[in-house]
Amino acid sequence: MSKRVTVMIDDDLEKKLRLLQAKEITKTVQSVSFSQTLNDILRKSLK
Repeated sequence: MSKRVTVMIDDDLEKKLRLLQAKEITKTVQSVSFSQTLNDILRKSLK
């Protein structure tokens, strides 16, 4: 289940996340949301 939260992200981190999102978009024909990208990164990091 998803929750809507507000998080402050530094500009440099946001830029890196957007670049990762762009890479994922080019790999697939589906849309990739910023939230999905952020969740994927957090899941990998918090294992």
